[in-house]
Order: sequence, then structure tokens, then C-alpha cells
Amino acid sequence: MASFWVSGASRGRRSLKPSLSSIFLSNPLTSPTRPTPALNPNPSLIVIPIRQFSILTPNFKFSRENEESNCCSNFALVRRISTLSNSKNEDNKHGNGRELSWIDLYLPRLARPYAHLARLDKPIGTWLLAWPCMWSITMAASSGHLPDFKMMALFGCGALLLRGAGCTVNDLLDRDIDTKVERTKLRPVASGLLTPFQGVSFLGFQLLLGLGILLQLNNYSRILGASSLFLVFSYPLMKRFTFWPQAYLGLTFNWGALLGWAAVKGTLDPAIVFPLYASGVFWTLVYDTIYAHQDKEDDLKVGVKSTALRFGDSTKLWITGFGMACIGCLGISGYNADNGWPFYLFLVGASGQLAWQIWTVNIYCRTDCNRKFVSNKWFGAIVFSGILFGRLLS
Repeated sequence: MASFWVSGASRGRRSLKPSLSSIFLSNPLTSPTRPTPALNPNPSLIVIPIRQFSILTPNFKFSRENEESNCCSNFALVRRISTLSNSKNEDNKHGNGRELSWIDLYLPRLARPYAHLARLDKPIGTWLLAWPCMWSITMAASSGHLPDFKMMALFGCGALLLRGAGCTVNDLLDRDIDTKVERTKLRPVASGLLTPFQGVSFLGFQLLLGLGILLQLNNYSRILGASSLFLVFSYPLMKRFTFWPQAYLGLTFNWGALLGWAAVKGTLDPAIVFPLYASGVFWTLVYDTIYAHQDKEDDLKVGVKSTALRFGDSTKLWITGFGMACIGCLGISGYNADNGWPFYLFLVGASGQLAWQIWTVNIYCRTDCNRKFVSNKWFGAIVFSGILFGRLLS
């Protein structure tokens, strides 16, 4: 951990009137002369920690250890340099060092570990699980008609519950690994906030609620939905045995592409739902490979595998291929379902969003990887909009 030192005015120079506005920063890369910073009126702000930097003089001579720090420098400067006292920043953190979320602010203390276990404060996983369901339900709608909103509401609730159950299973099986990974060591089971028995009990509660939703569907869908539990329970183990756990996650997370159609039609149309399911698997390979690059250093230390480690510096080439396959399969599914022309127009927009992710992501910067990963909710929304308007105008 490097530090940035704000020095006082040089000797012999008359002291300036202390004020927060008189403290300034300048980068020698963009400024021709060396600035002389004014006196700092608040001694608590003399040392401001900035990760991965070593600023040796007021000239801001940076020593960057790797490309990650180069990528994230602007974010570090904006986020960590503040004219407010450090104590105020600490107030925004939980007692164990985790950033506060709405869970810590509004839920009862006893409920907070369970809400964190289900990742209720991180909805991106629910979005990624729900979109293939919404695609399929909308694709199954009759030409010129809106999709079944009741079915979409059921699947939305089901996505929330199943995602929470999946996270619980993952944390129970990975608690020995999570303690060794910086990003996951504060998870409820790994940190000891919840015991494994409490985690298993919470898992049973979530699955019971999910069963209530599954029983609202037809018999064909009940069997199809229950069969996905094998994938849900076995996925966390895959990274111990194969470099392709992201592909296995794709099979798990996109099961709703099959289930949504079955819930509306009572059967499966292979020409439509199989390409749709395949497109979701390829999409998952794109976004979860990007996501996995956040943990590649820790994964190497603890001995787990991922496509990020498998592809290495060739990641962009691989995920470009997966992205093209995703768009191609979506096009085949929409064509076989006789979607109208708006579907293809939105598909071009979705292609652009996916291309933006792949071409601009810096796989050596955790911040950028996370930003690109989270942006996939918009990819799902664009595809959904295309299917919706394509059915209405087909």
C-alpha cells in the first residue's frame, strides 16, 4: 500500500489562510510547472492511502507496478482523495470492513447475514438469471400479442429465489476457498457470521419457497424445473476439476430459456428453444469469463480453475467467438419463431453492446471487469425488447 504525502509550503514563504479550497493536486504529466501546495489545515488529511501507487514527491511521480494500477489510477484518485475527514469515510463501512448497503441500513440485525448470503444487495445475478426466462416466455407469446405477465412475475420471483439458493450452495461448498480470496473472505459463512447449519437451513427455506412457485406451472414444467437442481448443486464443484466452470454455469443459468417456453406451451419446440438456450450459454461464457478475471490471482493461489486462467491473454479472441455464436443463435431462434423485423433491429443493438464490452474491457483491471460484467443487464434488456416488439409486429 503506497501513500500520497501532501507537503506544506516551502520555508520562508508566507503562510496562506487555511481553507479546504486552498489544497490542490496537480499532475506533472499535464502541468508544465511544479505546483506548491498550500498548508493543509487538517492534519488528519496528511496521508491519503492510494492502492498500488508510490507518489514520491509533490511532482506526483507515479510508479505503477502493473497494468491494473495504470487502468484504475483515475478511479483511485477520484474515490480515495477527499477533503472530508477519514472518520466520515469509515462511517460508510461495516464493522468488519465491508461496504455498507441497504441491507445494513434497513434490515433487522438478525436478517442481515441471510440477506447477504442470498446477495440481495447485488441484483445483477438475478437479472442474468431472469432474462433468458423472459426471452423464452415472450418468444412463446402468440403473434401480435403481449406475453403472459403473470408467468413473467412468477419467473421473476423464481429467479430471485433460485439465485439466492445458488449463492447459498456456492458459499457452503466454497467456504474453505472463500477465506483465502480477498473479494469473498467477508461472506457470511466464510467469515463465521453464519454456521454451515444455519446456511443449510436457509437453503431449505429458499427451496421451499421455490417449490411453491414451481407448483404453479404445468406438470411438464415441474419436471423440467426440478431437473435443474442437479446443475445448481453441482456447479460450485466444477472449478475444482475443470477450466470450464463458466460453461457449466451457462448450462445452469440459462435453464429458464427452456422452462419459460414449456410453462407457456406445455412442451418444447427444439427449433426455437435449443438455439435460444445455446445463445444464453455463449452469453454466459462472455460475461462470466470477464468476471473471472477479477479473481485470477487468488484462483492461482488457492488452486481453482476458470476460463480466465485457461484463456489468459487470448481472452478477447475467445469471448469474441462466443459473442458471435450468441448473436448467431439468437438470430436462428428468432427466425424459427417468425419474429418481426424489430427483432433484428434490436439484435444489431445487442451486438453493439456486446462488442463494446469485449473490445473495451481491460482484463487486468478489476474495476473495469466488474463494470463490463454488470452492463450485461442491458444486453439482456435489449434482446428482450427485440423479442417483444418482434412478436407484436410479426
